[in-house]
Amino acid sequence: MARTLAQTPAEDRPREKLLAKGASALSDHELLAVLLGKGTAATDVLTLARQLSRVIDDKGLTVGISDLTVLDGVGDAKAALVLAAIEYARRRIRPESTRIETPADALPLLRHYADRKQEHLLALTLNGANEVLHVRVVSIGLIDRTPIHPREVFADAVADRAAGILVAHNHPAGSVEPSAADVVATGQLKAAGLLLGIPLLDHVIFNKGGYFSFLESGRL
Repeated sequence: MARTLAQTPAEDRPREKLLAKGASALSDHELLAVLLGKGTAATDVLTLARQLSRVIDDKGLTVGISDLTVLDGVGDAKAALVLAAIEYARRRIRPESTRIETPADALPLLRHYADRKQEHLLALTLNGANEVLHVRVVSIGLIDRTPIHPREVFADAVADRAAGILVAHNHPAGSVEPSAADVVATGQLKAAGLLLGIPLLDHVIFNKGGYFSFLESGRL
C-alpha cells in the first residue's frame, strides 16, 4: 500500500527530497505533489498527486482544466499551475526534436514510466526522418500485462500521418525478456503496420535496469 505524506519520513517528503537530491530523484507523483503543495482534509497531497498522475497519463498532452478539476482537491488554481508546468516543459524540451536512430535513443522519452506498478503501453509516432512527432500512452494494464490492440496503437499514427511507429512497454517486475504474449502482439502490430503503410520500427520492453529491443534481437 502506498504511503501517505504523514507516513513518509521528513527527509523523504517530496519537497525535502527535491532540495536534498535534486528533481530527478523524485517519481512523477512526487513532482506533482511539489506543484500541488498540499492536499485536502480528506486526501493527502501524495494520494492526490497519484490520482492526478493517472489522469495525465491517460490524457497526455491533450489534458485540460476540466480533466484535472474533476478530482476532489484540484481547483482552478492547482489545475492551472500543473498545466502551465506541462506546457512550459513541452515548449522547452520538445520530443519533436528527438531523432530515433537506435532503440536507446527512445529511452529518455520513456524512462519515467519504468517505475510504474502497472504495465504502460506507449507509442512513439515518427516522420520520414525518424523524428518523433508524439509520445502517447495507449493503454495501462495489470501488474504483469497490458492489452495491445493494433486499432488503438495505430489510430493516432494515422492521425499524425506518421511514416513509422515505435511501441514500448515497461515490465514492472522481473526481466525485460518478452513474454509469449509480447511476441504474438509484436507480430500482429507488424502485420497491421504493413497493411496501413506505417511500419512498426521496433518494440522496446524496458525497466529501471535495461531494455530489450525486438529489432536489435533480430526478432522483428
